[in-house]
Amino acid sequence: MSHVTGLTNAAPAGFIAVAPVGDVPPGWVLRVSAGGRDIALSNVDGQFHALDNSCTHAGGPLAPNHLSPACTLECPWHNSVFDAATGEVVAGPARKPVRAYRVEVIDGVVYVSVDAAKPA
Repeated sequence: MSHVTGLTNAAPAGFIAVAPVGDVPPGWVLRVSAGGRDIALSNVDGQFHALDNSCTHAGGPLAPNHLSPACTLECPWHNSVFDAATGEVVAGPARKPVRAYRVEVIDGVVYVSVDAAKPA
């Protein structure tokens, strides 16, 4: 699991540094920790997205993983598929979306806010 230390002074209010940009190449999903939460951090062509790293069907991990060409994440346990940007269910058996978090990138570091969900 990736951690970034010593960069909290640069963090926007309410955000936690989780990874250098270079640790998450385009098309990849990295498992990180933010505020005690297990997060699946994805890079969709330079846009970073953060979701809970737990499938809403049976709790399977979403990271580490690769994104599909359609920018989705697939749970390895029962093949539920989620939109990497929104956490919405694309294909079941999951019925509930995965919680999505706000992300900021500053000076090559990815920050996640676990205090508030990403606006829909």
